[in-house]
Amino acid sequence: MSGFKKAIDDLRNFDIADLTDFDSVGVWPAPVKFVLTLLVIGGCLSAGYFLHVKNLREDLLRQQAEETNLRQSFEQKAFLAANLDEYRAQTVEMEAAFSDLLRQLPSETEVPGLVDDVTDTGLGSGLEFANIELSDEVTQEIYIELPIEIEVTGSYHDFATFVSGVASLPRIVTLHDFEIVRQDNVFLNMNITAKTYRYREEENELTTL
Repeated sequence: MSGFKKAIDDLRNFDIADLTDFDSVGVWPAPVKFVLTLLVIGGCLSAGYFLHVKNLREDLLRQQAEETNLRQSFEQKAFLAANLDEYRAQTVEMEAAFSDLLRQLPSETEVPGLVDDVTDTGLGSGLEFANIELSDEVTQEIYIELPIEIEVTGSYHDFATFVSGVASLPRIVTLHDFEIVRQDNVFLNMNITAKTYRYREEENELTTL
């Protein structure tokens, strides 16, 4: 009992202000040292536990994100696998359509013949040609434009027949920049740019190598 009483007396005589004086730790009462030790150990354990839980949480979040990415990747691959036959069929159709389109584009050696076709179409429509000539090529990303400047004289009906005839040509020809001026009470003068297109075969083949 004397030891317990001594500890009580020490606590009664202990000045709380001494807690800030760590040089006097050696003379602190045993109960104070014990409580302080518990607080320090508890603080260390709490900090360690907090850091451990924090790391576990970060690992969990990272693994959840990886799982989400893997699931999305799997779903995309599963979708592609399930629709592979359809995708291949669509690819074949697109390649066939592209080949058909290329066949409608004149080669460089066919351009003079195309000009003759446009001229014959105009004459067959009743138009009179004042001028028809090739302009400079215009290079685009995958094709080359071949403008043909045309000046003709005729009636509205002749023009409509000509436009319809050009649209029916086996090669792709588009008409642009219509300019129509009345020449007299019957005939009109029309300036128009016809464009055909040539595939940049050599350049695109080099790109795909």
